[in-house]
Amino acid sequence: MRAEVHQVADGTYLVHGHHVNWVILKDGDALTLVDTGYPGDREGLLASLAQVGGSPEAVAAVLITHAHNDHLGSAEYLRARHGTPVYLHPAEVPHARRDFLQQATIGDVLRNAWRPGVVPWARHVIQVGGTRHNPVTAPEPFPGFPGEGPLEVPGRPVPVHTPGHTDGHCVYHLPSAGIVISGDALVSGHATSRIQGPQILHGFFHHERDRVVASLDVIGALDGDTLLPGHGPVHRGPVRAAAEQARERAS
Repeated sequence: MRAEVHQVADGTYLVHGHHVNWVILKDGDALTLVDTGYPGDREGLLASLAQVGGSPEAVAAVLITHAHNDHLGSAEYLRARHGTPVYLHPAEVPHARRDFLQQATIGDVLRNAWRPGVVPWARHVIQVGGTRHNPVTAPEPFPGFPGEGPLEVPGRPVPVHTPGHTDGHCVYHLPSAGIVISGDALVSGHATSRIQGPQILHGFFHHERDRVVASLDVIGALDGDTLLPGHGPVHRGPVRAAAEQARERAS
């Protein structure tokens, strides 16, 4: 599988894997990786690092928006093989360890199998390792969190807590570039969705849907004009307007 790498700003790349995205932030020779795709995306993930002139050894930190397998896929690989720290919101750390699991169950999927795209999506998830037990052995909370300001990693993203999809879901704001890396709190498409553009995922994907909708206000308050979602293409336009459109569609 070949990942599609798109440069969206200086030192910022959105990468499309198997129906899921990750982001590479580059500062000189050092990299930050935001999310890591499915376990089955590993070849594409490593190739994307090389395509931007990097390597696994150059990744100074892995930041995770939330600890679902389509975002956590190669985090433990990088931590165990290369000693790369894996950072999450404190509430998401035990989720990454798999002390508990907040994601759609087999029953949820079966109850929603009537929806267009759900059965092919579920088949694909199995093929790329989305149902594997894939914990991070030693995930870490953000250094200094919940202090205000950026993390001292390449790209200096600012984590912003946006709970609902999971308890510790975070988006990452790049204020100087006007970019919001939105994970699954706000997406621009999905294999189970018949619409394109800003939206939230179907309710069965969320731990607490009402909190997802409430978190759209938090995202909308961030200054930016480029949205890099966990699913779907890059979205250009005011982040506030994208959040409002997603809220309208959710209602």
